[in-house]
Amino acid sequence: MASAELQMVIDMLRGGPVPRDQSIQQQRAALDSLTELAPAQPDASFVPTEIAGRPAAWIVADGAREDLTLLYLHGGGYCIGSLKTHRGLATDLSRAGAVRVLLLDYRLGPEHPFPAAVDDAVAAYRTLLDSGLAARQIAVGGDSAGGGLTAATLLAGRDAGLPPPAAGVLLSPWLDLTLSGESMDGKASLDPLVQRAPLQRMADAYLAGADPRTPLASPLFADLAGLPPLLVHVGSAETLLDDATRFTTRARAADVDVTLDVWDDMIHVWHAFGFILPEARAANQAIGAFLQQRLA
Repeated sequence: MASAELQMVIDMLRGGPVPRDQSIQQQRAALDSLTELAPAQPDASFVPTEIAGRPAAWIVADGAREDLTLLYLHGGGYCIGSLKTHRGLATDLSRAGAVRVLLLDYRLGPEHPFPAAVDDAVAAYRTLLDSGLAARQIAVGGDSAGGGLTAATLLAGRDAGLPPPAAGVLLSPWLDLTLSGESMDGKASLDPLVQRAPLQRMADAYLAGADPRTPLASPLFADLAGLPPLLVHVGSAETLLDDATRFTTRARAADVDVTLDVWDDMIHVWHAFGFILPEARAANQAIGAFLQQRLA
């Protein structure tokens, strides 16, 4: 049974903290403001940096190992989201996995359309390798569009001949920019955050005319062979549920070691509400256990 706190979160999201009819620039500002609801986390450092020419931040919770790194790619439909919006979630994952997190401020559409985000994420991964870290010491993860970008980064790195990281973590991933999953409409009445029309606008802004079935834009349609072990989390109340389930089926058919966890009644990226939602804390602990098992 879902917690009582879940309904509080749903009510807040249905109140429209990020109005879908606003411009992308206005949505960026609104999402930044929304993050101010989360309490400060003094048990972690936040150190701005730069990697491969892009702003980033090292987030290290107390007790985290600094020889193990999670490269984290934030969500936001490839058009919104920032270091500020995902600082809290990155901190929770650093604490749960006892790893340092490199949160990347990759380029966003429509100013920087596909494949700019993929190029930035692959460049950041390459730079981590060039810094002396072994691939087995690095995981790549992300939520929503960042989950899709995680898959695209793994695919692009594979195709470039880079050694695969130890693992990938995909949280409520957006993997199909054609929006063809049955859950896109079938779960619309349950999902307080992600709906077809605004998602289509973001896809159009990011793609800028590119084919939405292009594998690095929609990894659901890619050849998935050779990807590292994956953990996929999705909620049963998400319009993106079928993105996760279809991707997992195709990954398994390609002999990828993939774990799919469908969380009953959970909404899009519930992981971000660890300050109020017990299911978020439990999910983040599960991610941490996965990272500790895979990173070495």
